[in-house]
Amino acid sequence: MNSQISGTRDLSFVLSGAAGLGIQTVEEFLCRVLCRAGLHVFASREYMSRVRGGNNSTEIRVGTKAVRAFSDRMDYLFPLTPGVRVNIRRRISPETTIVADRGVFGGEFDGTEAPFVHIPLEDMTKELGGKVYAAMVMAGVMIGRTGVPLPRVLEEIEHFFSGRAEVAKTNADACSLGYRFGVELRGDSEPLYHDAMDSDGKKILLDGSDAVALGAVAGGCSFAAGYPMSPATGVLTFLSANADRFHVAVEQAEDEPAAVNMAVGASYAGARPLVTTSGGGFALMGEGISLAGIMEAPLVVHLSQRPGPATGMATRTEQGDLELALYSGHGEFPRAIFAPGSVESAFFLSAKAFDIAERYQTPVILLTDQYLMNTFYDVDIPDVSLLRPAGKIDPTPADYRRYAPGATGISSRGVPGYGEGLVGADSHEHDEEAHISEEIDVRVSMNEKRLGKLDAIRQEALPPVLFGPKDYDNLIVCFGSTMEIARESLALLGRTDTAVLAFEQVHPLHEATEAFLSAATRVIVLEGNATGQFERLLRGTFGIRAHHSIRKYDGLQFSVEETARRVSEILEGGAGA
Repeated sequence: MNSQISGTRDLSFVLSGAAGLGIQTVEEFLCRVLCRAGLHVFASREYMSRVRGGNNSTEIRVGTKAVRAFSDRMDYLFPLTPGVRVNIRRRISPETTIVADRGVFGGEFDGTEAPFVHIPLEDMTKELGGKVYAAMVMAGVMIGRTGVPLPRVLEEIEHFFSGRAEVAKTNADACSLGYRFGVELRGDSEPLYHDAMDSDGKKILLDGSDAVALGAVAGGCSFAAGYPMSPATGVLTFLSANADRFHVAVEQAEDEPAAVNMAVGASYAGARPLVTTSGGGFALMGEGISLAGIMEAPLVVHLSQRPGPATGMATRTEQGDLELALYSGHGEFPRAIFAPGSVESAFFLSAKAFDIAERYQTPVILLTDQYLMNTFYDVDIPDVSLLRPAGKIDPTPADYRRYAPGATGISSRGVPGYGEGLVGADSHEHDEEAHISEEIDVRVSMNEKRLGKLDAIRQEALPPVLFGPKDYDNLIVCFGSTMEIARESLALLGRTDTAVLAFEQVHPLHEATEAFLSAATRVIVLEGNATGQFERLLRGTFGIRAHHSIRKYDGLQFSVEETARRVSEILEGGAGA
């Protein structure tokens, strides 16, 4: 049951059940306990767009070394309610142990060839006070299976439910019942936990949403606006809950156009603004983003992808908005687009987005997706000393011209009321003083001034990251959240002739990209959409065609095993695409 990838031992647990049973809360608690015990954890949740009913799930991988990617492998399945989703049932193998109440499930798992272990969950929860404690019982089973000592688990429960003594006691009882069952389940198997593993306190649990929000704060964000839209809402709620602590003004706007225009106005006044949204909301923001482009207003937009078109699948994942980010807005103006490949990158690139937006006075887009937003694992505490300090705004002189090119081609940025100068701004084409102009020469001059920033942004573009041998024949190319999945699939393949090239900046692309692609005998592009948007971008930019593509557009993330299998099919002459 233990993974053979990367020399680590890990277990994969999947907990599923109806919405409203506290699966997300237990997921957070469980990962906190395991992390503080010194184990490495990875969790990714899958949920339906309803408050109750349906069937939600979380995958939790626990390892002796870092685990960072979604795996199809299920060592243990813990279903709380009948109606386990098809995509989870398909992952059941003879190596999966199903732990459930047989009286509740009857013959639902007949024919799966998976061992079934009965746990009297219904009776246990009746004693505890209701089904709401079922998830905590199963958490106890999982912890017992890993070998983390029960006393420290009970300490964590007391801390987790601090100030709610009765709730803490009942949850402690529930966890203890499950823990004893988990110890029996482990039997003579070697526990993952041992005494030397205790956490040194240098790691934290972080998910994609909190990483983006904290990165924004580290980047100097002082104003955030948005309209709730899954999967981007978590960024807005985190900043709202911590607004006073981080000195960030947060506004839930009445709609997406209002949110982006508020942010542009805040930028004009000297703030460092963030707008967070998903594809449908971003589509409504096109005019506001164009406004930021012609005003040369620093603006960071977080676009968290989900399957479209329209509402699509609101709580699922996809990488289908790359071209929306590339070409949104009317007219031509520079932009940078970052696509974090990990939770750590989500933090640092969120901060970097503010730096680029500020220095080049242009919109910057942070492109994530539902999978990354709802995935968390243990990371080293970020070193914020690596980040640039907030930009400096100088007082304006009496003869200030907002759009004068300056020595670098980038205008000096002033804000109203700070200095003697008048700070103009306009949605029309304008001259250096921001006066509306329809003069042809002025138009050419201003347009070239704005577009010239792209060359400077390109000069400091992030190069793609190469994993695997430098003398590769086969190159798996990916962007954004597929990075860690592709990386672990490479280890699973065990091939010495194959490497992964991962992009965390997709516009403008680093000039080294062409050399990486040209060095490969076979280029395989891996992306979570149906039409090959990233493949098309690479071909259009460098004129290099991919030899094969692997695409996924069912609303689910790639898995390590699926990726390795599809790459193997290609390399061995199968279909694979």
